[in-house]
Formats: sequence, structure tokens, C-alpha cells
Amino acid sequence: MGIPQLDTFDIVEVKFKGGRKEYFRNVEYLSLNTGDPVVVDVPSGHHIGYVSLQGELVRLQMQKRKVRNDDNITRIYRVATQKDMEKWDEAKAREIPTLYRCKQIVDEYRLNMKMSDVEFQADNSKATFYYSAEDRIDFRELIKSLAGEFKVRVEMRQISLRQEAGRLGGIGVCGRELCCSTWLVDFKNVTTSAARYQNLSLNPGKLSGQCGRLKCCLNYELDTYMEAIKDIPQVEKPLLTEQGPAKLQKTDIFRKLMWFNYNHDNDWISITCDRVREIQALNEQGVKVFNLQVDDSNEVEDLAAQSTRELELLDKKFSKKKKKKKRPTDGNGPRVNQGQGPRPEASIPKPADQSTSMAAPAQVRPAEGNQPSRQGDKRRKNKNRPRPNPNQGPAAAMPKADSPAPKPVEKPQEGPRKFPPRINQGPSGNSGND
Repeated sequence: MGIPQLDTFDIVEVKFKGGRKEYFRNVEYLSLNTGDPVVVDVPSGHHIGYVSLQGELVRLQMQKRKVRNDDNITRIYRVATQKDMEKWDEAKAREIPTLYRCKQIVDEYRLNMKMSDVEFQADNSKATFYYSAEDRIDFRELIKSLAGEFKVRVEMRQISLRQEAGRLGGIGVCGRELCCSTWLVDFKNVTTSAARYQNLSLNPGKLSGQCGRLKCCLNYELDTYMEAIKDIPQVEKPLLTEQGPAKLQKTDIFRKLMWFNYNHDNDWISITCDRVREIQALNEQGVKVFNLQVDDSNEVEDLAAQSTRELELLDKKFSKKKKKKKRPTDGNGPRVNQGQGPRPEASIPKPADQSTSMAAPAQVRPAEGNQPSRQGDKRRKNKNRPRPNPNQGPAAAMPKADSPAPKPVEKPQEGPRKFPPRINQGPSGNSGND
């Protein structure tokens, strides 16, 4: 059982000069490929074009352009031969000189029209003149003059400025070939509202194409912008805050962000669209918010309290008590206060008995040899005399201001002596050895 063959659509789309496209029926079921030159049937002769589309896609294009599939669609004769192409090249070589001569004739008749292009038929029997004009032109005398000048049938066809740019071609500001000269067929109306919805500056030099009209590409993304702009609130007057009125400067409809500033300040503040609606609702009730980003003063206090708590935590973390420095020692004895003077608490001596106003000076150790017995000295010592406190340092032995100054201690002479020097034993008056 063989595979059933599908019936292919027998109409082919053929492209001519200037991007003009027409439909022809492939009656002979010729094996055609896109880009093949074909000879087609046209009124009063034949013409050569290039295959641009075939198959079921042609049916969709005809439905889009509202072209009926009836007997008005002419046929394709054959694939163009080398002889057909040579004859067509000769006809195309006449186009430029004919255009220049036609412009001279138009100037002679003083007609307010602009000649843009001339197209000769492949059989060199007909010429189509394309022109653009703002008003209606009476060109009956012009046709007679052109027919007698070039010996061909003349057809005058008025086109718009967009179609003129499409026929001439060129490169757009995007760096690509013009849409009107490549794929664009239907020229839709373009208004300045399309630029406003897309937040474009209304600069004619930037919004106009080579035709002098608004660019056709302004309509390409208009539906997307219209869908995204539905969620953007309308800001017709400044937002009222305690910091002052905030004016709208910029809107990003895709990120749902809006930028405001205070009193023409250079610093712009971005907030969401939901926040803008909240502020507008509060302003309608006569309430001013604290600022654009914070709701009210209560929230400001909460933020301040939160920042205070954070600072306290940081202080507890980094403010540890420093350890007290150890006082240096002399190695064996108690700690010695080096170079710092007497301690504050020991600068004033504690009150003692009046009979014992000062401590006994340190005894000088006699030289080795005949040392006297110290038992008698111990018996003669005053038992009530207070002993010096070693913890109070040398300042504890200082006398009071009212007590008499102590006698200086005699220094022992150098060298050994037979008898030790006398030593002052204090206020008791006893001195010397027994």
C-alpha cells in the first residue's frame, strides 16, 4: 500500500522590482525553487519575476492580504531562459535615462509631482512611472508626451512616501536594510501616541524614518507596552510628604518602579507602584506620609529603636574590660612602685599615738668584728612604739607636720673600727651600749 500524496497548493508568490509581490498559478506544475526567475502572464504582455514563496504558506499569505483564489489569477509560462534574461537586461538598462528625461519633462509642464522610479516590462512594451504628490495631478498631457518620447505604453502610478522609500531602499538606524524594502507589505498608520506609550522623547529627527514619516517599527512593540502599562498608576500631581512635594521624573513599566525627587533635587528616589498607590490614597484622605519610602513616624521610631539595639549589641561585643596591669616586683620581696611615687592612699599617714609620732630609723649594721650585745637594747625599747607597716611603703614612716624633724643618721666611716659608732635610738634618750 503506497503512501498517499498530498495535494500541494498550485499558486506561487512572485516578487518584482521594488518589493512588489503578486500571485500566479502554476498550471504546468513546474518544479520551482525559491529564487528561480519565471516568466509570468501580465496584461498586454509578459514579465519576469522571482519565486519568493510556494506551497501552503502561499494560502496563508493570500488570506492575510485578502486575495481571492479565482480566475483573475494568471498563470506562469515557464522558467526564464537565458534569452529571456538578456532581453530583460536590455529593458532595465533604459530605466535610469528614462527617469532623468521624465523629470525634465515634468519641470517643463510645471507639475507639482515627484518622479521616484520607472519600471520597464520584460518584453519592453510598457513602462510604469511611479510618482508621489500631495495633491491631485492632471497628467494627461504628460502621458502623451512620454509615450511619444519613449515609444512605449505609459502607466502612471501614485505611491506614498513610505512606498517610495521601500522602492528606493536603504539602511535604517538599526543597521539593517529597511523593513519596507524587504518584507513589509502593509503600511499601517503610526501616530505619536505610540511614542508616548513607550516613553520616547517626541523628537521628530529621532522618530522619523527615511521617508520623513514616523518609523513603522514604533508599532512592533506597542502591544507589549500597552499590556505592561495597565499596572502603572497615573500620577497627575506631586505626592505630598512631610519632606515636601515629590514630583515624578521617570517610570520603568517593566520593573514596576517609579522615580521621584523633592523640590527639583538631583537625587531621585525609586519606589514601587504599590507604594505610589498607598501614598495617593493617603493624600486623598488629607494625610501626609513621613517620606516616600517610610510610612509614618511610628515606623521611624521603630527603625531608630532597632538601630539603637544594634549599637548596644556591638558595644557589648567589642567593649570588654581591660585587664589590670601587674605591678613589677624586685624579684623576691613585695611589689615595688617604680617611678610612680607614693600611692595616693599612702600619701597621708594614719593617725598614731602622740608619744610615738615617728618610726625608728633603720639601724646601721656594724662592721664585722667586735659586735656589742643587743639584749640591752631590746630591753630598753619602748613596748608601746608602733611598728612600721611594710605594706604602706616608705611613705608610712614619714612624720607628721607637728612633730620635730628626726636627727640625721651618721654614716659609718670607711674601714674597720675598734668600736662601732653611736646610733640614735629615738626620742627615749638612751644611746650607746651598756
